[in-house]
This record gives sequence, C-alpha cells and structure tokens, in this order.
Amino acid sequence: LAGVSCGSSQCVGNTVKVMNQTLKKEQTFTIVGANETNPRELKISSESPIGSMLLGKKVGQVVPIETPGGTVKMKVLEISR
Repeated sequence: LAGVSCGSSQCVGNTVKVMNQTLKKEQTFTIVGANETNPRELKISSESPIGSMLLGKKVGQVVPIETPGGTVKMKVLEISR
C-alpha cells in the first residue's frame, strides 16, 4: 500500500494528527508496515488496533477505536505524507 495515492484519506506511509477525545490530547502517528513499527517514534503498524481503524479515514472524522484498555475516540485533525 505504501506509495499508493490516497488523496485526502489516511493510508500507509502517511502521518496523521488526531485529537484523542478520551485522553483530551493531540497525538501524531505515522502509519507503517508491520516490520517498520517503532512505538518510541510513534510509528504504528497498519495492522494495530489504532492503525487499522485510521486507514481510509478523512480529516474531521471521529473514529471509535477498540484497544486493550477500552474504547477511545479519535478525531482526525490532519493527514500528511
């Protein structure tokens, strides 16, 4: 999927800024392939709970994400390459 044009949607290789509405803080993740994951650099796998739910989403969408700690809601603020 890397290198595929996604227009204004989130795809692998992009960086997405979200407002974690559950924690009330902004977070920025880079969605990467499973072998590129690096939590310290906020590079998350496209197969992870957060990564998989953000794929294909657009700016302004609120996404409920099931995590081991419970459901969190994230609003997509910005998507960049």
